[in-house]
Amino acid sequence: MTAQGAATAHIDNEREALRAAVCAGLGVPEGTQKTLPPWIFYDDEGSRLFEAITELPEYYLTRTERGLLLRYADDIITRTRGDDAARVHLVELGAGTATKTQILLAALVRQQGSALFMPIDVSAHALDLCTARLRRELPAVEVRPFVGRHDDAVAHVRDLGPRRLVCFIGSSLGNFSDDENVALLRAVASAMAPGGALLLGADRRKAPARIVPAYDDAAGVTARFNKNMLVRLNRDLRANFDVDAFAHEARFNDERSRIEMHLVATKAMRVTVPGVGTIAFRAGESIHTENSVKYEDARLERILDAAGFAREHSYVDDDGLFGLHLCRRR
Repeated sequence: MTAQGAATAHIDNEREALRAAVCAGLGVPEGTQKTLPPWIFYDDEGSRLFEAITELPEYYLTRTERGLLLRYADDIITRTRGDDAARVHLVELGAGTATKTQILLAALVRQQGSALFMPIDVSAHALDLCTARLRRELPAVEVRPFVGRHDDAVAHVRDLGPRRLVCFIGSSLGNFSDDENVALLRAVASAMAPGGALLLGADRRKAPARIVPAYDDAAGVTARFNKNMLVRLNRDLRANFDVDAFAHEARFNDERSRIEMHLVATKAMRVTVPGVGTIAFRAGESIHTENSVKYEDARLERILDAAGFAREHSYVDDDGLFGLHLCRRR
């Protein structure tokens, strides 16, 4: 197949995946919560907006995690390499532009001279930016980007040799249910030899007053990010969502210890999605677009144990906001 043919096939597959997600999440019986999966956020514009979110004053997660990496990257790599100082390759699930991961890669280069990095993400644009920057700023790193979702990429982790550090940072863990995380991390474990390392970033449970503004910023960037999901469906599926008729809402679900992002219909309306049909919305009805779970240690331990990992060492900021956890495959 030619490069042009491969690109066309990829676009067609993405449209089918979008259509299937809309059918499953919005074509539900009346009275059932409508949902869309968060991977739909990350077209080129969504990726750009998310990068902007990470720089907002309300969004403590990225700067806190970056601070932990700046402080502990060399220790993380030293522990990963172990006493035999084996050569380590790095994989990142949901890499985006990998600006934080570059801190770990620099530590790898310091300790072993060069590094192999496989960033995995659904956004080809984000991976292009990541690859160009690393080739310019860290030429000792060989970058092998993989465009796709986590479950598509896990099999390729095996190709990188026996000693790998798999990064699942940025609190991406919190976007999934506990069962989904167990399944994903179990698949990662199956692609690793015993002793393989996982670096997990997890936001910690704290007062909702600190959490909610991170998902409902004063500048409205997160609202644009949330609504961009509908913009993408209009563009890629020729749907006719009235984007301005939906309001962004961030809710803290105390029982489930998570932020829930919703798009709330401000009026009754009917939306047509070619290949799916007509979808009715009542005024006040919402589309649940994303979760972000805030973890206590016991919950994190249950997930890791069920997936076949043991937590070896944790790094937590002085304010107790966020944790990085170095784990080993049992």
